[in-house]
Amino acid sequence: MIEALQFEFMRNALYAGLLTSIICGIIGTLIVVNRLVFLAGGIAHSAYGGIGVAFFFGLPYMLGAIGFSFVVAMIMAAVSLKAKERADTIVGVLWAVGMASGILLLDLTPGYNVDLMSYLFGSILSVPRSDLVSMAVIGGGILLLVGYYFRDLLAMSYDEEFAQIRGIPVKRLYYMLIGMVAVTVVMVVQVVGLILVIALLTVPPSISEKYTKSLAKMMICSCFLGMIFTTGGLWLSYKFDVTSGAAIIFLAGVVFFLSLILDRFILVCRKNLEK
Repeated sequence: MIEALQFEFMRNALYAGLLTSIICGIIGTLIVVNRLVFLAGGIAHSAYGGIGVAFFFGLPYMLGAIGFSFVVAMIMAAVSLKAKERADTIVGVLWAVGMASGILLLDLTPGYNVDLMSYLFGSILSVPRSDLVSMAVIGGGILLLVGYYFRDLLAMSYDEEFAQIRGIPVKRLYYMLIGMVAVTVVMVVQVVGLILVIALLTVPPSISEKYTKSLAKMMICSCFLGMIFTTGGLWLSYKFDVTSGAAIIFLAGVVFFLSLILDRFILVCRKNLEK
């Protein structure tokens, strides 16, 4: 891996992976404890519409994708709060329409042949230095927001009614959380792509949830796991010449299933000791 870091694109890829791990560890933890995985998946896939808008109108990728994803995320948040019984259906429709509109807009963009695979499965090896700066600035903004509202987010995540009694503006906080999910998704798309983004947002927090006893510790543990997965996935990609995004998620998936086997093994051992 040290040998690979002599190349600038590998150093950029490593920095992008580490930035992504920190943001995904924090936002992913909030997604898991608030049971927002399906909604986050809808935002991730509808972000493809934003990519189509950016290319069709000649806008910067980040501006178009974040703007479109943010609008769709706000619609999903409003639906999930005001029409819970129809939320799954509407999120599913927005999920599909977002992807379809993105593909159509890319098809209609004159004289431009977009590599769809790079957005579906990520292209961390081609992240430029300018995007690293954008990711650092946006990531810093998300960290500041989460840090400032941490106690309110903690109360909302585990007991929404208690949070409302304490005077916490739960609905406003919920919209803010969904907005941060939309921004995070656009950042991560370059690393692992639209199809795999939901795994990087949910696998590290799902593993951390079993071995930590507080929201803050769960976030920290998720960040470290994300760093291990992205660094390890990059090494696998370099060593075996395979797709980097898929290698990162495959490694995360292997560790996730190993943790399930370890949990089962510990449970069996405890039962045997109690006999």
